[in-house]
Amino acid sequence: MNRDISDILDDWPFDRTRPNIRLIQREDGEPLLQVRLDLGLLQMFVDGRPDGRSPHGYRSLLEYYESLVDDAEMLAEEGEGTGEFDLSPEDCKLLREEAAQYYHRYVALLVLNDFDGVIRDTGRNLRLIEFLQKFAREESDQRSMIHYRPFIITVRTRALAGQMIRANETKAAVAMIDEGLDALQQAFAETGEPEAFEASAERRTLAGMREAIQPKLMPSQSAELESRLERALEAENYELAAILRDEIKSLRDRPPKA
Repeated sequence: MNRDISDILDDWPFDRTRPNIRLIQREDGEPLLQVRLDLGLLQMFVDGRPDGRSPHGYRSLLEYYESLVDDAEMLAEEGEGTGEFDLSPEDCKLLREEAAQYYHRYVALLVLNDFDGVIRDTGRNLRLIEFLQKFAREESDQRSMIHYRPFIITVRTRALAGQMIRANETKAAVAMIDEGLDALQQAFAETGEPEAFEASAERRTLAGMREAIQPKLMPSQSAELESRLERALEAENYELAAILRDEIKSLRDRPPKA
């Protein structure tokens, strides 16, 4: 059997100037995500584990280990065990390798604006970080992925805000970004580097996104205040009208918040 993929690569040349990502379908209709690399091709399933495998019959290795925790707790409740569970260094290594698959997929999905997929996969890797912190036997394994949390939070926040922007819910998008910035600050604090938050690329990314969409929020707010002002004048409530005029002026003069 000829396993050479040169023809496939020749039909899709690598371009350094743009993302090389596409969705295709297998003959059975299953969608696949492909990423063209300079030396080859990365192909992933869109749903389930990116490599398509089902370790121990579960959708992912993380779900398998989570089931073992549930089993241990259930046995303890029935008086047949201590409920204790831990992950060996080899378990942690396998889980980190699986997390890398999800990383490749959510980065590619973000380029394609598949926000649902990004939120699903980033949430999954954030769950893994907490799982390692709680159950890894070795302290080094407990903290082995904490430094990835700021990046994952940033990507997840971009996807959550993107969903809101797509739905024309700009105010909700700003709220999502603000929540993401708060989570980001907390994540840097947990890594022992709270001072790194302000200068971080992650903070700049979210602040820049907020600044970019903030002007879109102003007209809707201004229109609402203008409507309230008109009703106040019709009701001859001049005191309220004066307050609303001040709010409108303040809104128009306010610079975008970073």
